[in-house]
Amino acid sequence: MAALAAVVAIAAVLALHSAVAVAGAAATKGPVTYVFGDSMSDVGNNNYFPLSLAKSNYPWYGIDYPNGVATGRFTNGRTIGDYMAAKFGVPSPPPFLSLSMPDDDVLGGVNFASGGAGILNETGVYFVQYFSFDEQISCFEMVKKAMIAKIGKEAAEVAVNAALFQIGLGSNDYINNFLQPFMADGKTYTQEQFIRLLITTLDRQLKRLYGLGARNVAFNGLPPLGCIPSQRVHSGDGKCLDHVNGYAEQFNAAAKKLLDGMNAKLPGARMALADCYSVVMELIQHPEKHGFTTSHTSCCDVDTTVGGLCLPNSRPCRDREAFVFWDAYHTSDAANRVIADRLWDDMQSAGHGGASATQASSPAPSQSPSP
Repeated sequence: MAALAAVVAIAAVLALHSAVAVAGAAATKGPVTYVFGDSMSDVGNNNYFPLSLAKSNYPWYGIDYPNGVATGRFTNGRTIGDYMAAKFGVPSPPPFLSLSMPDDDVLGGVNFASGGAGILNETGVYFVQYFSFDEQISCFEMVKKAMIAKIGKEAAEVAVNAALFQIGLGSNDYINNFLQPFMADGKTYTQEQFIRLLITTLDRQLKRLYGLGARNVAFNGLPPLGCIPSQRVHSGDGKCLDHVNGYAEQFNAAAKKLLDGMNAKLPGARMALADCYSVVMELIQHPEKHGFTTSHTSCCDVDTTVGGLCLPNSRPCRDREAFVFWDAYHTSDAANRVIADRLWDDMQSAGHGGASATQASSPAPSQSPSP
């Protein structure tokens, strides 16, 4: 799910590069991280866009967040990234738009994720205001320039080279673009052509990040998109859409090939496709194993053919701990906690020579659609 972006990435990169230094900022328990993504990773950037239609800064969002306050996170509480950051003993990276470039905050981690974003610039256009992936990279470029102004070019380069780049994008390119009948891409391209377009675009974007100093990159593959509530309603019988899951698997295979190629060609590149497919699918197929009762519909009962958020006039379920999905797109706080626990365990195993947090042979998802 889009948001496993802020999570699996940590496990994947630490498995690849176990001795990440924290440079250019005060020493912390965990690594400096830069998060790029969509609504599963957004921690409030879209709140700063007055015209954005991809927002969650209203009840019932945040009802299970500290003080019950909506923060721009697209869930009832914390994201997976929030839970993982807590395990590292560091705060979640703040939203880019909350920062002032002259402040020392630019020396720490930053979250550039924006609800509605995709790999393609046309994805999310009907949300009016948001940061596309290209724009998120431009925002990072601004942060790096601010770092250079503060600590010098050499120190800034060392800090960026050592940082973790967590990227969770691609779900919206399908859910809010290719699969939408009113969007041109679904009519213009076949599935094979669309994947080539996505991968060609992603290749350019990752090379741009590499040119800015990114070395440790974890790109989260797509989840079983056909199993999220907003897609199940299209099936007629409430079951997963196999052909949509197939799209995700094809994309993941192509993305992994791209990342492997970059590792072979770009000096010092450590890029991986993070795999959390089995974790998410287990929650969907066997929710009772983790204390859930419902994984096919949303807590807010907003599964419609146009998707759905938990708007103030919706009625959330009584037991929010029992639902895997909070709204038609995003996992619940309770599910995010379980997913983070599993990812943390996988990361610890990888760090001690156990099973890797990334699986090179099988395509596997991790982000969730959204806005």
